[in-house]
Amino acid sequence: MQTAILTIHILLAIILIVLVIVQQGKGADAGAAFGSGASSTVFGARGSATFMNKLTTIIALSFFVTSLSLAYISSNKSSGAKSLINEPVKEQIVEEQEEFDKP
Repeated sequence: MQTAILTIHILLAIILIVLVIVQQGKGADAGAAFGSGASSTVFGARGSATFMNKLTTIIALSFFVTSLSLAYISSNKSSGAKSLINEPVKEQIVEEQEEFDKP
């Protein structure tokens, strides 16, 4: 389950990066270099900006949901591995001292 969500999360991150890079800014000069200036004929003069904004919003919300899901899963994951923080250090020091004192 965690692997599937992580895979989706990575794909969403890549798609989100590409969408943000391709979008036209206020100047719209740099956006034409990536070919997005021609898409205004497909979606209408104002339609491409609205479509790209909505798509970016949906992808960003999905990215945040997968981020929260991964955080929830990892915080509630009960692993059988021992933590070094919970292990008593005093007992280890005594055992090491006893081994050192042996002739």
